Amino acid sequence: MTTAHINRIATAVPAYDGHQTYVRFARTILEPQTSMVFDRLVDKAQIEHRYSVLAPAEDPEGDSVDRAGVYARGRFPSVGQRMQLFEQHAPALAVRTVALLELGAEARRITHVIVTSCTGMYAPGLDLELVEQCGLDPSVERTMIGFMGCHAAITGLKLAHHIVRSTPAARVLLVNLELCTLHLQQTDDIERMLAFLLFGDGCAASLISSDPVGLAIDRFHAALVPDTRGLITWKVRDLGFDMFLSGRVPASIARGLRSVVAEILDGASPADIDLWAVHPGGRSILDAVERGFELQDDSLADSRDVLARFGNMSSATVMFVLQSQLASSIARERGCAMAFGPGLTAETMLFHKV
Repeated sequence: MTTAHINRIATAVPAYDGHQTYVRFARTILEPQTSMVFDRLVDKAQIEHRYSVLAPAEDPEGDSVDRAGVYARGRFPSVGQRMQLFEQHAPALAVRTVALLELGAEARRITHVIVTSCTGMYAPGLDLELVEQCGLDPSVERTMIGFMGCHAAITGLKLAHHIVRSTPAARVLLVNLELCTLHLQQTDDIERMLAFLLFGDGCAASLISSDPVGLAIDRFHAALVPDTRGLITWKVRDLGFDMFLSGRVPASIARGLRSVVAEILDGASPADIDLWAVHPGGRSILDAVERGFELQDDSLADSRDVLARFGNMSSATVMFVLQSQLASSIARERGCAMAFGPGLTAETMLFHKV
């Protein structure tokens, strides 16, 4: 049976670090008492940087959060305006990330393109932009995976895995691109403002083939946590994509994982896993995974590092963690990747380093 391998991973973020800008903006729209609670939770979030395609305002306590006035107080953009911004900024970031794979003449050998995104859509879309701007064969097979949330990268890898196993000569380009900051909302609801605190923009590009190089994909498993359907939602509304992230998510993840450890790890023990590539949906999410699997304190160091440097970039984020582990020269072999999304769903993947 042919084994699919993640041969290479490249990642990129936009130029503008907007994390502190958002924190300052949030303080101005929350009530003083609520703002004090918000500040304490900002410190606990363990996020230092988050990047955006929009240049932050020099004074976010003034008329607008961003320099161009897109997010002017009392005049936040419609969903149509947000999609125009996605169409304007997404292609350049995607093309720049794919360029970091250094495909060269190998670009013409790409047989399949898979794109995941839950933060923007238009047609002709990113799949065709990549064909035209990255020198791919026009006959390449293209698939768009939309609106699956943070676990879509694992879904994309699952599809690439099936393609390579059915067609061993296939070479799959997987691109995970999210512009989460385009969906900022003006609200004094602290739970929603804390959710916006997590998210940044980013892109990952990966080459998956049967070449025995990189990370070998061993197995996938999806776990649906019962009675959690409404804990993570992502819906299109008149003024943008409206996200709800319940404070009950971490506890639900910890509880849900405990009951399916054996299924996720295919009978292995957590102690048998050398590498943990867990989607850093937030500090409390990582803490919940540690509790659910009873992991050592440093097991999720790579995920915590990505969270601190980039925040939660939805579907792209777990690929940032896998990139770090792929680049590591440490001879650790067995790994488990997982990401969480609406449902509440945990999409997981077992792999090993070649």
